[in-house]
Amino acid sequence: MPAPAQSQLMEMYHLMHARFGDLHWWPAESPFEVIVGAVLTQNTAWGNVEKAIANLRTADLLTARRLHALGPAGIAPLIRPAGYFNIKARRLWNVLDYLVARHGGMVENMQRHATEILREELLAVNGVGRETADSILLYALHRPIFVVDAYTQRILKRHGLAPESADYDALQKLFHNNLPANAQLYNEFHAQIVMIGKHHCKPTPRCESCPLRELLPEGGHPGRP
Repeated sequence: MPAPAQSQLMEMYHLMHARFGDLHWWPAESPFEVIVGAVLTQNTAWGNVEKAIANLRTADLLTARRLHALGPAGIAPLIRPAGYFNIKARRLWNVLDYLVARHGGMVENMQRHATEILREELLAVNGVGRETADSILLYALHRPIFVVDAYTQRILKRHGLAPESADYDALQKLFHNNLPANAQLYNEFHAQIVMIGKHHCKPTPRCESCPLRELLPEGGHPGRP
């Protein structure tokens, strides 16, 4: 018999999928482009990231070695649309430096290593936090590791699946302990959560047309941030 959390999570997934269908996230032409996007999307809307990546594509710079050779100062003006471009240029260059030094500039070479080792290495790169590292692992390398973002935290807590005190690791374990270790499922589940967060589960929620409305705890307060 499925555990309560497992049943709730899968019910959420099916309701979201019935509304939004297959979302095929992450939108990128290559695993390397996913890595670039994972760094640039920190604290900015995805549309701005797309503009920055378009600049890199137009300049034929979407390879680790070409971008790395520019240095942070050369990268910064190209990624200006992503915001905080000087900070992000340094963070992106740090990731590129790791990729070139450790894996010969080839994302494919990362596949030779265990997920736990790669995650530890990525988290050791200055400017890479858990969400960015896990996004790279899931979306670029197709490793079964769930990405937890602000939307995930808000939705799970409003629906009573996690206490207000739950942190990134606790929320990630909730998924890992209750769902199959399946990268495709994690990918699609997180994409569905992003859609709910963008369109319904905002700081001031729009529950009326949300596909998850029926799962709110009885007597719960959907306006709780």
